[in-house]
Amino acid sequence: MYDTGAFSVHLDAALDEADWAGFEARAQEAGERGKYRGIGMSTYIEACAFAGSEEVNMRLDEKGRVTLLIGTQTNGQGHATAYGQVAAEILGLDMDGIDVVQGDSDFIATGGGTGGSRSIPLGLPSVDTASRILSDKIKALAADLLEAGAEDLELDGGSVRVVGTDKSVSFAEVATHAGDPQDLASQARIEQTEATYQNRTHICEVEIDPETGVSEIVRYTIVDDFGVTVNPLLLAGQVHGGIVQAIGQALMENTVYDEDGQLLSASFLDYAMPRAGDVPWFDFRPS
Repeated sequence: MYDTGAFSVHLDAALDEADWAGFEARAQEAGERGKYRGIGMSTYIEACAFAGSEEVNMRLDEKGRVTLLIGTQTNGQGHATAYGQVAAEILGLDMDGIDVVQGDSDFIATGGGTGGSRSIPLGLPSVDTASRILSDKIKALAADLLEAGAEDLELDGGSVRVVGTDKSVSFAEVATHAGDPQDLASQARIEQTEATYQNRTHICEVEIDPETGVSEIVRYTIVDDFGVTVNPLLLAGQVHGGIVQAIGQALMENTVYDEDGQLLSASFLDYAMPRAGDVPWFDFRPS
């Protein structure tokens, strides 16, 4: 599956966006200001997610709220937002009407955790399927209450409405009339047989002051092929965070010992981490 990507497309787009061809002129101008200027590029493909699955369980309670249970465990990526976003769209709910519970072994029997960019590629298809199953079950229960065919119903704002009319029942009413708890629950576990292969090109341009040794990143261009994007804001945040972490590792974060082996950079008073002023505005183009 490696050859499914359009690798030259993001490479060419990044070279154009970064004005690679104009670098020599910029380097000459920097030299006239007494600075050295360099440019570097990295283009790569990485196998992520790998074959596997992530089970999702969902249920509607008597208050009309939906609980989504999944075994992944977020540590800052915003998975709960992405899961809730997809479930809310399918179920016709506001996102604050969905409670996302991740990695809680009191309620979740299995889960692969988070790592290798697996949560969204593996978890989200199961969220999508479980949401559609629950949607169908809610419509089936509401059909009896509304004396209408399930195919004539739509979910909107926490209610089930007969299309084209003002005749509706709330999710809470539907839940109250359910005779079997399973009529309010759904489960899905979508198997993925192959990894995903994200690929991208990054180009970084740096100026160095030979008098002080201070480095400044003056341009940073990213063209990434992510496939389908669930939440552009979360995506940009992850990419920006990864770049800043790399900048810190490359230019700022040093472990320093004295001649007796005493660690001198043991706290954030002494250990440099990148701040907003240490990084440029990123030119980020998902493709």
